[in-house]
Amino acid sequence: MKNFAGVEDEFAQKDQAAVWLQSIPYDGTSTWGKGADDGFGAFLEAAENMELYDIETDSEVYLQGIHILPAITEAASPEKVFETVYASTQNLLKTNKFLTFFGGEHSISIGIIKAFYEHHENLSVLQIDAHADLRPEYHGSKYNHACAVYDASKNANLVQVGIRSMDVSEKEHLDPKKCWFDHQIWDNEDWMQASLNQIPGPVYLTIDLDAFNPALMPATGTPEPGGLEWNPALKYFKMLFEQKNVVGFDIVELAPIKGLHGPNFMAAKLYYKLLSYKFSYGK
Repeated sequence: MKNFAGVEDEFAQKDQAAVWLQSIPYDGTSTWGKGADDGFGAFLEAAENMELYDIETDSEVYLQGIHILPAITEAASPEKVFETVYASTQNLLKTNKFLTFFGGEHSISIGIIKAFYEHHENLSVLQIDAHADLRPEYHGSKYNHACAVYDASKNANLVQVGIRSMDVSEKEHLDPKKCWFDHQIWDNEDWMQASLNQIPGPVYLTIDLDAFNPALMPATGTPEPGGLEWNPALKYFKMLFEQKNVVGFDIVELAPIKGLHGPNFMAAKLYYKLLSYKFSYGK
């Protein structure tokens, strides 16, 4: 296994590293564009070509140590993936590491989030996504990618940002006061602080890359017109880490396009930016 961004071994040691990175390359329930199971490899390759000094935070966060855990490769069924990821995350939460996860499709977040809301009292879940992902079940499973935050909506304080596609059946599970639709946020920034005010305690961040404008991020299973732009999104994430206790995060749905490096690099840069904000500004 390569080290994240090709850093020296001393900054990737399991015991010393402040950050653990868990890959879950599962793509068993995606219903259109496939390839998210190849996302982590493309992400790592891109990270090796990234400058590790972050100008904005005047930091080199890799010095905190980033250790890559063995991948979770269970793929027998959505139910088995959920069970495996849930149990693994429960064990990881017994450590004092900052836990980060990389998909795979968005269904991998269901088990992670369940373990987190059982571990952290009064947990909020901040979902950055093009899709509501609030179906109780889809294609015969509660653990489909279209169900990624249904369980969170019933057991945690769910705040949704960037949603621009959903089925009418999901409306009954959606809280319109805590859902910041794409058409509501594209031409103003008042939503940023208003949405953060809805997060009273610790927060887990789940980012589906299709939340971004597909001109920036075409390499997803279901790219939707519209979406977040890079600099406004970073402004929001900086505010999030400055004001709230982010206890972990995942990035999902990178489905690499052969010969197109930009999306992979953006995913790597986003991951590194989030860590830079956590260790420079985080509570």
